[in-house]
Amino acid sequence: MSFNLPANVILPVDSIDVRLDPAPHPFERDNAEAIAAGWLEHQAGNPALFDGTMVLLSSLTYDRGVLAGVCHEVRYSTFLHWRRHPQTPGAHHAFAHAMPVSGDGALVAIRMAPHTLNAGKVYFAAGSFEPIDFVDGQVDMHRNMAREVMEETGLDLDAAVPEARHHLISTPGGVVIFRRYRFSQSADEIAAQVQAHIAADPEPEISEAVLIRDASTHPAGMMSYMPALVGWHFASA
Repeated sequence: MSFNLPANVILPVDSIDVRLDPAPHPFERDNAEAIAAGWLEHQAGNPALFDGTMVLLSSLTYDRGVLAGVCHEVRYSTFLHWRRHPQTPGAHHAFAHAMPVSGDGALVAIRMAPHTLNAGKVYFAAGSFEPIDFVDGQVDMHRNMAREVMEETGLDLDAAVPEARHHLISTPGGVVIFRRYRFSQSADEIAAQVQAHIAADPEPEISEAVLIRDASTHPAGMMSYMPALVGWHFASA
């Protein structure tokens, strides 16, 4: 089991081969009692949390543009326990960020709603990989990104033009795999569409669209890795 990615460095990704292993994740198997106890604590603090399914990595390697890994289906409670012990050997997390770029060059991020685990945090609409994001056992990045962006913002990634290449940055909280999607609408038009989606959702996951128009814009609540992504975007736009 290996994780060889350098920390806090943006790397280009030309090929992704991350597969779903049907075997139980050793981290979940070996920490079942602690996971159950931790879930009771989380539920006491936020009864809205749901112990659904997602995936957790057992290996992830990067070599000359090729990202390869193995993950296993776990419960959300297992992921929350991992967040308390992120240095555990043989377990790591990855998630995908679609970076919506407006026709006038702004980035469209979101602020998470008060009832969510990341309440008030600002980043790009995203969610952990789930078994549904795998096709014939292999992860489909666009499938995950499109699903999460639609659920949270109402934006259709299939109406945007994707950049050919993915990139990644490895952080203590997980590996962020990201890709720019360029929309024809202006930033204000996209923000209005997102706000309409929020208003129509009885339990929205986000509270607002956050427009980032230049590299110096760092909204309150921005996730720690976001300045690196924002700086990279405006340096290479």
